[in-house]
Amino acid sequence: MRGAGRDTGSVTSEFALALPAVLVLLALALGAVRVVLTQVQCVDAARAGARVAARGEDPDVVRAAAVALAPDGAGVSVTRSPGHVVVEVSSAARLVGPLGGSVPARASATAAVEG
Repeated sequence: MRGAGRDTGSVTSEFALALPAVLVLLALALGAVRVVLTQVQCVDAARAGARVAARGEDPDVVRAAAVALAPDGAGVSVTRSPGHVVVEVSSAARLVGPLGGSVPARASATAAVEG
């Protein structure tokens, strides 16, 4: 029974040492999820813009359709060529935390223009 008294604070100190590592891993996981969601939003926005452009809509209408689905602050460009249109959406996914920085997310979609 005397040995049990020596370990009373070890669980608390081990938890105090492990907690920062767990928080860093959680922040990294949340940042990865944010990057993936931003990429998916860019892909969806580019595809929606390309579908609208394929119907022969004005570039401003195409841009508005893409911006509606794009992440906040995303850039949208529409390039028309004879017979097809390319819609590009780009954004930056902010990572979690003050030192997180950002990761670029880009997507483009091409569609044939109807008649």
